[in-house]
Amino acid sequence: MIEDKRPCYRYTPSNVLENDNFKLYWNRSIFTDKTIPDNRPEITFTNRKTKTNYLIDIAIPNKHNLAKTITEKQSKYQEMANEICAMWKQNTVQVIPIVISSTGVIPKSLSQSLKRLNLHPNTYIQMEKSVILAHVQL
Repeated sequence: MIEDKRPCYRYTPSNVLENDNFKLYWNRSIFTDKTIPDNRPEITFTNRKTKTNYLIDIAIPNKHNLAKTITEKQSKYQEMANEICAMWKQNTVQVIPIVISSTGVIPKSLSQSLKRLNLHPNTYIQMEKSVILAHVQL
């Protein structure tokens, strides 16, 4: 949806990107018929053709909290996923946690998350680099 090839550290995302096939919300609350406390995933991505929706939440915990963080992210947005599926008439809504430790440790589940999003398997290299460089700049 974006042709610009700026480095990730120079890119400021828009709150909404869309075209005929896709819609992407960045850090935006999703309002549903039922009040849901966890209604703001980092990324909400909708494929209009396949009626598939992805709720993507990103976390950078300490390495000893990786498994706990992944489990929390999956359960945190499950109620919202069910509500979106019914309300927006989606075929599927998937909750996908993207988790890398603050020291660059990558859990095994990250490759599964990237595969579910149809991203290149080596995408984690750029993600890992971004996490480490962000902590160096602090």
